[in-house]
Amino acid sequence: MTTQPVDGELQASQREVQRLLGRCLLRLQQYEHLIKAIVAHHDIAGPAHALQSIRAERVADTATKTLGTLVGYFVGSYVVTDEVDTSDEVTDKAPNDVMSFRMRTHMSMSAEDYARTEADLKELVLLRNNLVHHFIDQHDLWSLDGCRGANDALLAAYSRIDEHFEQLRGWAEHMDQARRLTAEFVQSDAFHDLVANGIAPDGTVDWPAAGIVRVLREAAGELAVDGWTPVASAGRWITERHPEQLPGKYGCSSWRQVVHESRLFELRYRDVDGRRAAWYRPKNS
Repeated sequence: MTTQPVDGELQASQREVQRLLGRCLLRLQQYEHLIKAIVAHHDIAGPAHALQSIRAERVADTATKTLGTLVGYFVGSYVVTDEVDTSDEVTDKAPNDVMSFRMRTHMSMSAEDYARTEADLKELVLLRNNLVHHFIDQHDLWSLDGCRGANDALLAAYSRIDEHFEQLRGWAEHMDQARRLTAEFVQSDAFHDLVANGIAPDGTVDWPAAGIVRVLREAAGELAVDGWTPVASAGRWITERHPEQLPGKYGCSSWRQVVHESRLFELRYRDVDGRRAAWYRPKNS
């Protein structure tokens, strides 16, 4: 690079190149900030009591990553193909005695769109690196023709960067909408029934997670005689202490039906004072 003096026209051209280069770099920084936010927040998982610290660690870790590293993680984690398995490995491996939670959002694409998106993002990383590290090697900024070429290249670069930024902003808006809907669901009665009572929004019951099964076990612990508990006595005990846990909530017409439908208790009938009575005890599993 020479230090020869420049005339007014060349100096003005150089300043315009500087302005356009700065505009490109600022837009790239906006893109990097946004992709860091998506990478840090689109998949949060762990014990419920530790979610805030886990989120903070992810934000801190993401802040140190380069655009190339971020794109490498982004593609395959947030941007995925329709065939990718998105099952919840983290919470599946969590201890049974700790409540774990996972919220994951992703953009699912066909294999063709996925491949095109991956190639486009790699091109963006290359464009960024060229602007930051090689731009003055690629353009003669000490001539008017060189400045004109640099000017044209920067206008095209900004258009491409801005296109990527608007695409990413659209994805971020979709993620925020999903987060808002999730937050609304978490605060709903349906979510409480799902977590506390094992009742899905469609009415099906996950009996091992059902609140009524839990209180039936509690009742058995208090009322059992030689390991067996009268179903009727357990029902009265639960009604007094847990009035929200009634058979009708789980689509059953009686306590005996709950015991039978759950498949988690043994059920036996005995004659008590000339009347047939149902008794139950938890299975050993």
